[in-house]
Amino acid sequence: MALPINILDLINGRAVESERIEYKKGWNPGPIYRSICAFANDFDDIGGGYIIVGIEEENGRPLLPPAGLSGEELDGIQREMIQMNNLINPAYHPKISVEEIQGKHILVIWAFAGDNRPYEVPAEIKAKDKKYYYYIRYGSSSVRVNKNQREELISQSGKTPYDDRPNTQVSFDEVSLTLVRDYLKKVESKLLASMETLSKEQLLSQMQLLYGPPERLHPRNVALMMFTENPEKYFPYSRVEIVHFPKGEADPEFFEAPYISGPVDYMINRTMDYLKINVLKQMTRKIKGQSESLRVWNYPYEAFEEVIANSLYHREYQTREPVEIRIYPEKVMVINYGGPDRSIKLTEFQKSSVFPRRYRNRRLGDFLKELDLTEGKATGIPTIRKVMKVNGSPMPDFITDEERSFFQVNVPIHPWFLEEIEKREIPPQIPPHIPPLTPPQSGDEPDTIPVTIGLPEKQKGIVQLIAKDPKVSVKTISEKLEINYYTAKEHVNTLKEKGVLERVGGTRGYWRLILSRPK
Repeated sequence: MALPINILDLINGRAVESERIEYKKGWNPGPIYRSICAFANDFDDIGGGYIIVGIEEENGRPLLPPAGLSGEELDGIQREMIQMNNLINPAYHPKISVEEIQGKHILVIWAFAGDNRPYEVPAEIKAKDKKYYYYIRYGSSSVRVNKNQREELISQSGKTPYDDRPNTQVSFDEVSLTLVRDYLKKVESKLLASMETLSKEQLLSQMQLLYGPPERLHPRNVALMMFTENPEKYFPYSRVEIVHFPKGEADPEFFEAPYISGPVDYMINRTMDYLKINVLKQMTRKIKGQSESLRVWNYPYEAFEEVIANSLYHREYQTREPVEIRIYPEKVMVINYGGPDRSIKLTEFQKSSVFPRRYRNRRLGDFLKELDLTEGKATGIPTIRKVMKVNGSPMPDFITDEERSFFQVNVPIHPWFLEEIEKREIPPQIPPHIPPLTPPQSGDEPDTIPVTIGLPEKQKGIVQLIAKDPKVSVKTISEKLEINYYTAKEHVNTLKEKGVLERVGGTRGYWRLILSRPK
């Protein structure tokens, strides 16, 4: 089987954390099966791991070019594994993939977190007198559990992270192959080439997105989060709401931007696009005694990138609350529900030394990392603090409560921009009054002709469809223009950002073209 991630990214530790990868020059089933067992137990809920056979390691890094395996060795290993997999208790079968790197063949064993944890395996897989033990990962090693760890491991059985649980109320037919194909293309997975020959069931099974016996397969929650047209259907309020308070927190006047929903990666990208266009600003000042002017941002882009990605990665998708972004003159506040895992002590937030033992949505994190939307490794808070310091900005606040019901990040504006705000005599502008919800009727002859000069062809097509029918839906637009739903949504959002059109009245409202001229 082909892997759903890019093999070079995996080998070099760009796709997953280094402690989730083992490199083996050759085939030695004893330690390899102890590691398979440890990854399958996934004691820290980090998502299992990978054992790469045919590559030697030095100081935790792969030595390339690989030593490689011969065709005879590969055949022998795969035959042995068929028998040895049955020695894991309960039954467990890792995925294997033969890959070619720099002209040499290697074997990748994908030991994902098992659904029937805990697992045990003989200490020596080939011994006649087999003694079974539980194994877990400790750093980058696979170790036999002690008494306390054994009790905790057993108590964790059945506590599968939410994103890896099956949704038994939904058919896997709901999963969009178009979105799966887009993902595989972006990450340059070899699995993309197999899409034409694999059934939908086979493809999703290879990606570990399904659960259950062949006659009753259901999608895991992560499949619905990443690869369905409307995840809100399964996770209500799985969206980002943005609210502007132009006169500050104490003033009741505010306005809301259109909320952002869709697959998790789409929400991250669209939210960052919105902030980049509507919030982020740059300022240049001449500093006395320096030849070059100093350039700073009101908020560093990288800080927002970490905050937004982590708010959607670590949120609790069972909670019917959106990720909320509140924009004030002096700060931006981001709130998500629920709060950090209880394995993180409150004191760690003050020290910015946050190293969680468990992840709420481990599989989701793997997909986002492969798309370069998050780094993982608990680097979020240190990265935010670092880029804020480089920009000359005050340090942000990280807030939660004893119940861990929410997580809030307050990102303060750079002092230079705060000085400019305080100098203003006129308060910041607020959007004009929204007109009554009285849209023109579909089919009526419009009084104006939309201006489409300089727009790409697809966006011209959208403008023309809206001119004919102001109530047209994004779904209808995607169908008429024969493009992906989220591509259509991207174009619509771009047109709004360009000031070509605006939405009046929310979901039951209509589109109004702004850039138009009389007939």
